[in-house]
Amino acid sequence: MGLLTLMARRFVAGKTADTAVRAVRKLNEQKICTTLDILGEDVTDRDEATRAADAYIALLERIAQEGVDSNVSVKLTMMGLEIDKALCLDNVRRVVAAAARLGNFVRVDMEGSNVTQATLDVVHAVFAGSPNIGAVIQSYLYRSEDDVKALSAAGIRTRLCKGAYKEPKKVAFQDKRDVNANYSKLMRMLLENGPYPAIATHDTKLINECKRLVAQNGMSMDQFEFQMLYGIRSALQRTLAAEGYRVRCYVPFGTHWLPYFMRRLRERRENVLFVLKNLFRR
Repeated sequence: MGLLTLMARRFVAGKTADTAVRAVRKLNEQKICTTLDILGEDVTDRDEATRAADAYIALLERIAQEGVDSNVSVKLTMMGLEIDKALCLDNVRRVVAAAARLGNFVRVDMEGSNVTQATLDVVHAVFAGSPNIGAVIQSYLYRSEDDVKALSAAGIRTRLCKGAYKEPKKVAFQDKRDVNANYSKLMRMLLENGPYPAIATHDTKLINECKRLVAQNGMSMDQFEFQMLYGIRSALQRTLAAEGYRVRCYVPFGTHWLPYFMRRLRERRENVLFVLKNLFRR
């Protein structure tokens, strides 16, 4: 339990909105903006899903009151996706409407491949009425190229990540070299055709490749952003921000940190090595 608690303190911004806002303010002082995530997913109770949406609306209100630079990230299984898609859609629309009223933005996180299509269906449906919602695409899925094309054609802002869930060979690349190669391909597509893409990676090689592509395409630094996780490669985040790049840090908080870490550490062996390697880095 000692090691897990240490990990939580490093990679989770406490249990409450108060501690999370303090972490956001500190990052903002370093010219790093954020996206706040209330930990929790796989909700199976309708009332709990409704309360989760209410909590996000309260969080958006708090962000506005505090005047910090942050948007929010939500998981649809927390909003009731596995209970009733209509319930989930209603909850997400309520959160997105609150964000629109407050001049903010909602990013819908991507979860396991079993809910990829349903997640994208909700994003497209909500985007039709509110443009302040974005999606996430995982480069290890075979389907992601088609998804990037559809999202870009619709004008939906997309965050590109590699993916952290354990997925079968029938739906996902298993070799890291293939995942990285697909990431490079999708990154190029998003930088050329996607509206304000978010390049979410801690991989220095991919970050440098992104910089080259941005320069080749004649893009300005405000046409995209880098995204990284709270507590991971913090010095690199500060360096990129100091260079003038827009950097957004993904800041999770809440009481559900233990199942979050146990699930992630079970899913992929690489996650254990990555977390341990970064425990004492700044």
